[in-house]
Amino acid sequence: LREMVNGESHYFLGQRYRLRVREREGVPRVAIHGLDTLELSVRPGSTRDQRETSLQHWYRQALKVRVPPMLTRWQATLGVQASHWGIKRMKTKWGSCNPDTKRLWLNLELAKRPEACIEYVVVHELVHLIERRHDDRFVALLDRHLPAWRRLRQQLHEVPLGHHEWAE
Repeated sequence: LREMVNGESHYFLGQRYRLRVREREGVPRVAIHGLDTLELSVRPGSTRDQRETSLQHWYRQALKVRVPPMLTRWQATLGVQASHWGIKRMKTKWGSCNPDTKRLWLNLELAKRPEACIEYVVVHELVHLIERRHDDRFVALLDRHLPAWRRLRQQLHEVPLGHHEWAE
């Protein structure tokens, strides 16, 4: 369990940052400073859970900015259209797709991974709108449209999903 204190390592888009907690009045916010500092501004006396909620909100907003252009590009490339997409916390999957409703869900933890890995998950889930199963056709579609998908999948899984204690 993260303590949400100064010096902790946190990841954003594949980069490691040291957390700096700054207590101040006003709306909580997160900002990157320099190459290695993630500053979390919170109200004085905020709890660990409140700090984590603020950081999770920031991760969610970051995905809401980065995912739509990926969806636009890949829906056009693949000739598919998702009816809805959303972000939620998932314990065992990076994403999910319901081909019947054309709904995509992306794991909030993706905000910690490199953008190329996020894009791989977007493409993977959109391909399910063409092929439900992970069969030969599914693999062929990924091979055709995103030739580096195996490397990206491997990179995505280098740190287990839900692993909160990062090696220093």
